[in-house]
Amino acid sequence: MNSTVNMNNIKYSILKKINNPKSLRKLPQKKLKFLCQELRDFLLDSVSYSSGHFASGLGVIELTVALHYVYNTPIDYLIWDVGHQAYPHKIITGRRDQITSIRKKNGLHPFPFREESKYDVLSVGHSSTSISAGLGIAVTAEKENKNRHVVCVIGDGAITAGMAFEAMNHAGDIRSNLLIILNDNSMSISENVGALHKQNSNYFLTNNILSILKKNSQKIFNKIPKFKQFIKKIGLNLNKIFSNETLFEKLGFKYFGPYDGHNITSLITILKKLRVTHGPKLLHILTQKGKGYAPAEKDPIRWHAVPKFNLKIGIPPNKNNSIQTYSTIFGNWLCDTAKKDKKLIAITPAMKEGSGLVKFSKKYPHQYFDVAIAEQHAVTFAAGLAIGGYKPIVAIYSTFLQRAYDQIIHDVAIQNLSVLFAIDRAGIVGPDGPTHQGALDLSYLRCIPNMIIMTPSDENECRLMLYTGYHQSGPTAVRYPKGCGIGVKFTKLYHIPVGKGVILRKGKNIAILNFGTLLVQANTVAHELDATLIDMRFVKPIDKILLKKVAINHQALITLEENVIMGGAGSAVNEFLMYQKILIPVLNIGLPDYFISQGSQQEIRSSLGLDSQGIRKKIENWLNQNF
Repeated sequence: MNSTVNMNNIKYSILKKINNPKSLRKLPQKKLKFLCQELRDFLLDSVSYSSGHFASGLGVIELTVALHYVYNTPIDYLIWDVGHQAYPHKIITGRRDQITSIRKKNGLHPFPFREESKYDVLSVGHSSTSISAGLGIAVTAEKENKNRHVVCVIGDGAITAGMAFEAMNHAGDIRSNLLIILNDNSMSISENVGALHKQNSNYFLTNNILSILKKNSQKIFNKIPKFKQFIKKIGLNLNKIFSNETLFEKLGFKYFGPYDGHNITSLITILKKLRVTHGPKLLHILTQKGKGYAPAEKDPIRWHAVPKFNLKIGIPPNKNNSIQTYSTIFGNWLCDTAKKDKKLIAITPAMKEGSGLVKFSKKYPHQYFDVAIAEQHAVTFAAGLAIGGYKPIVAIYSTFLQRAYDQIIHDVAIQNLSVLFAIDRAGIVGPDGPTHQGALDLSYLRCIPNMIIMTPSDENECRLMLYTGYHQSGPTAVRYPKGCGIGVKFTKLYHIPVGKGVILRKGKNIAILNFGTLLVQANTVAHELDATLIDMRFVKPIDKILLKKVAINHQALITLEENVIMGGAGSAVNEFLMYQKILIPVLNIGLPDYFISQGSQQEIRSSLGLDSQGIRKKIENWLNQNF
């Protein structure tokens, strides 16, 4: 394992002098290929030492150098879609010496972040937003007569999303000066899927063949003047004979490519040409995810994001942990259920690995759909399956479900369709920062009529709630966190009574109403304070009978959830008590009213007072102030 990244190492003789893009642009072009090798080596050394997103950055080394070399950043704007690939960009733009702090508490943000650097034009983390934002920026530059170039870098996975095409449709119509670079590595996090991806692959092969035919035919026609005159006479045009107009050209873009994305010389040549070409343009480059590190080239999915590792050995094998992750538990339950019910259909928007669906996709391929980066479509597709008599399950991260909010309401809930939402990464996610924390789902789902919302407190309860939700009529949601459970034993599956909580401990004076997997911490505090402890289980419908009984028999209530306090489970408790005119002090403990930055789950919970010590301190301070 590397102990440090030493910039005085002779292999970084060029890179150590690059403190910003201005110093990069002073280099003679002939030295750039050597800089690219140093940058790739530095990325290998730094990520292996500190962990982080890995394979994507290795694939855009040459592109990153070429862009900052040709364009006058930060006057010209570079926008990186999603941001997994932005490590080389951060290194070149003055953050080289901080790169090992990336994704850590108080360190560099995992993605481009506006508050971190003037070179980060757009804060990102979710996919397919770059073209819309880039177009808006390009329009403002034109309105103010600023000589500013805007470049959006987007992958072939992200460009298939509807939002990207909405933006291109608009850009092609208003003819703004915008360059889109399509980084084609045939990957998003998972392998790319969909007709557009297949069509593009076919087009690029066909286009190369047509180019060769056109070139050779031109030579033949020039040698046979009479035949050339005949072609002209009947009105045929050689360009039309051998044309294969791209979808992008039909949208109003000038298409250039495909180019080798690892050839720094050709990239600089074409970028210089595009810099003086006005209007909407699309440059298509071919790259290899994980370029320069054989294990990552061979398995870019596994090497998308990595822990610390030894460059010579690779990623250390997973420790033999008998405690399963919630994602694995979901995947196993899914396989067991599909074995008995051929009507089950599992849907994921390009998150097969993260959502625990790898085994299911192989075992039950005819009951599995990866719809690509298309959360809106995933939800409405599920609605259609439900109408057709099937039982769809949408496996999705909390942070990505919010991208399909209207579809949840309009296409599922209003029609009271039986769709189960398996919401992974709910609550604190950790190192991916504010764009990925699952902090909002209870609040944005609770206000939707017909929705049942369940918050399991451990992995066995998660299984039971998935079972209950699957057999329930109407839309249901089960939200569970990133990471492992606590090692409880599994019981036989049974249907949990909807809207019913469970008293786990009877205490005095105060009662802790727990929603979700903070139950372990709540249990510790309940014993220390001799408090009643209740696993509420359901956020909607809330257990009104139990809540009323507890409120009457206690002096104060504490609600606990890993969701923003505003509009969450605690708010549901408050609303019920006020409606019933039960005047009892209530302390709502949950996530604060600001976006939570990166760090480990443990670090973030501790800093927010959501470990057992912090929860007890919040309760005691509140009691001392109010009693």
